[in-house]
Amino acid sequence: MKTTPFTDKHIALGAKMHEFAGYNMPIEYSGIIDEHLTVCNAVGVFDVSHMGEFWVKGPGALPFLQKITSNNVAALAPGKVQYTCFPNEEGGIVDDLLVYQYDPQKYLLVVNASNIEKDWNWCVAHNTEGAELENSSDRTAQLAVQGPKAILALQKLTDIDLSDIPYYTFKVGEFAGEKNVIISNTGYTGAGGFELYFYPDAADKIWNAVFEAGEEFGIKPVGLGARDTLRLEMGFCLYGNDLDDTTSPIEAGLGWITKFVDGKNFTNRAMLEKQKAEGTVRKLVGFEMIDRGIPRHGYELVDEDGGKIGIVTSGTMSPMRKIGIGMGYVKPEYSKLGTEIFIDMRGRKLKAVVVRPPFRK
Repeated sequence: MKTTPFTDKHIALGAKMHEFAGYNMPIEYSGIIDEHLTVCNAVGVFDVSHMGEFWVKGPGALPFLQKITSNNVAALAPGKVQYTCFPNEEGGIVDDLLVYQYDPQKYLLVVNASNIEKDWNWCVAHNTEGAELENSSDRTAQLAVQGPKAILALQKLTDIDLSDIPYYTFKVGEFAGEKNVIISNTGYTGAGGFELYFYPDAADKIWNAVFEAGEEFGIKPVGLGARDTLRLEMGFCLYGNDLDDTTSPIEAGLGWITKFVDGKNFTNRAMLEKQKAEGTVRKLVGFEMIDRGIPRHGYELVDEDGGKIGIVTSGTMSPMRKIGIGMGYVKPEYSKLGTEIFIDMRGRKLKAVVVRPPFRK
């Protein structure tokens, strides 16, 4: 298995380790619920160095990104970040990702760890615009410092005014004595905070500085288990669960990142435009349990008579709400808010209701 610059620290801290996307990653330390609540109420630190980072540069950068992504990259300005996806030719999604704009000829793409090789090959194969591509995934470390007290802890370590980095923007500067650190406000938890990108040789220094700065605020390391429950409480999609090569962005409720603007002829635009106009055969919805039970990925969604109407893509027991919550694809007629649906849990038919995420207000 691959390691990150922090793997030894996770093991030394007694983390429960497991393979994820080919990496030896921490799943939990003090327990998923405790870590989840720490992020919601104080500050927690995630090692997300396994994520992929691609640089896209040169005169061909913008034309290339306009073709390969669904969102309107031309709307970005320096210091702005955009959530988007790579559509494929069949109507599905190669991956969902972030695009950072340094300037109109320099962008950073942040992709999912499990898709680094797949995404890189996709970009290379579709680069007919002559954009300069560089895969720097192995030369980039990343920590996500999340929670309402993250800003208080991190402000001690930089002269950059962190309150001047709104959601989906970033700045580059000195942090904990290290130069050229990317400080980004693009969290995946809904609890506030920042992501830090830096060279791996600065990992120890930055890790130690962050934990020292956060000590008075009850800072804790957090594993991927709580990262999943936090994102699900916010209704954020996870590639491999809620999104994949067969799910279209229109079905997934991502029409807001699928921009049919003049001059943007992105992959499979015509099919997606047709879906937006005519509707789809299924829709991704959020639901919460009425009966007691925990929905899980792969459980069937059924109607009152037991007929299959869809499938659960993500589910858990909400640490904040203390009820089962989930997301899944259903036939359009079952997607209206307030509609009662049922989850087939090993032969038991348990009632749920369609709601609009986030589940955690």
